[in-house]
Amino acid sequence: MSSQNEKGELGAPLLPNSEKFESRSIDEKFTRDEILAETKLQMFLAGPMMFVNLLLSLIQTISVMFVGHVGELALSGASMATSFASVTGFSLLVGMACALDTYCGQSYGAKQYHMLGIHMQRAMVVLILVSIPLACIWATAGDILQLLGQDPAIAAEAGVYARYMIPSIFPFALLQCQFRFLQTQNNVVPMMLTSGITTLLHIPICWLLISKLGLGSRGAALANGISYWTNDLFLVLYITLSPSCSATWKGFSREALNNISKFIWLAVPSAIMVCLEIWSYEIMVIVSGLLPNPTLETSVLSISLNTNGMIYMIPLGLGSAISVRVANELGGGRPRAARLAVMMATVMVALESVVAVVVIILGRNIWGYCFSSEENVVSYVSQMMILVAITNLADGVLSVLNGIARGCGWQKIGAIVNLGSFYIIGIPLGILLAFELHLGGKGLWTGIIAAVFAQTLFLSIITVRTNWESEARRASARVFDSTIPVVVA
Repeated sequence: MSSQNEKGELGAPLLPNSEKFESRSIDEKFTRDEILAETKLQMFLAGPMMFVNLLLSLIQTISVMFVGHVGELALSGASMATSFASVTGFSLLVGMACALDTYCGQSYGAKQYHMLGIHMQRAMVVLILVSIPLACIWATAGDILQLLGQDPAIAAEAGVYARYMIPSIFPFALLQCQFRFLQTQNNVVPMMLTSGITTLLHIPICWLLISKLGLGSRGAALANGISYWTNDLFLVLYITLSPSCSATWKGFSREALNNISKFIWLAVPSAIMVCLEIWSYEIMVIVSGLLPNPTLETSVLSISLNTNGMIYMIPLGLGSAISVRVANELGGGRPRAARLAVMMATVMVALESVVAVVVIILGRNIWGYCFSSEENVVSYVSQMMILVAITNLADGVLSVLNGIARGCGWQKIGAIVNLGSFYIIGIPLGILLAFELHLGGKGLWTGIIAAVFAQTLFLSIITVRTNWESEARRASARVFDSTIPVVVA
């Protein structure tokens, strides 16, 4: 296949326009045509990615919803197990896979198409190996939670749920690699379709395992693994058979086993960056088990966390889009186009955040019924939704800022910012409000709000002060010199 054909199949909507505009000075004012073109490019990517992120998050949310109608103890156990799995497994895998946003995105921008398949295979090897000890941790979740001081009944229920979630960790790891392989080459529609089919199938799978086969919460946990494996299979078939991946997927190669340290060098800080943020939310759920009336507090805070995460999937689509756009443009040596992409993504996500806040507030009184029929749970959820709405004012912009960091390869900087925002500001403040001022779950979530606003402020300052020409040079060094690590100043 010729180079021209590869470009037409893989990057037609993106690269030609960017190359056209890059002849201008980086400081020259952007024209109306440039702004409209960039907006279309990002919506082309962000629209499907919004649905992909939302649908993927719905897998575990649907399972928890089904368990919620089994009983309050089952709901508390499933909620805590889901939080435990996120803290000790899913977040780490997501974070490590985010290194592909940098490697695959910049390689694609530099037209080193064959390297995308190599990077994906390398990531798969590392993530599968990492999943093995994580599965062992899940097998002892119940004992670990009791050692952390959780209610024995809830911990035991969570332990059972976590053990039956073990089959889901391996397909989840592969799925994260496949998603990033496709999205960094602007091939997002297949991801949306396979995720949609998988989510629809997940509902009858949960019903079959929970209600018909009588497995209860164990059936909900097993359903997660079945759905992830189904999505994996769909994407394997697409990647290996579709002509649109012919330039980026050349089959399995021993080259993927070389320079694994290169991937780990960026994957570890990438995992730290993501995990520090995700862990802070999940820590709040675990800490809520130490509050008076732990069953109610744990259930409501978990519902709030799941709701916030589900809503966050929408701006996360823009975050994924800007990550791809920045990585592609920097890898292709187009700093001016990268700067324009950052500006437009920020404007669009700010508008989205306003809409999200309005929707949350309008639906706060009925949302709790989706998880429980207990009136005290529904009423508490309604109060917490106000705090969730406030969180989303900054969370939307934050999703774009995190995407910019991944596209540029700023994972080390992101890790430091997240450490300060959540573990020096957010968590201590939340614990103080919850236990000393007796605000309970509301106090814990107020700490999260403070952390999110602090993180947004710090990353905004870093982004505004960025020299995009220097970032383009760093991206070129990363793509073409695999032996010398690039340190972000």
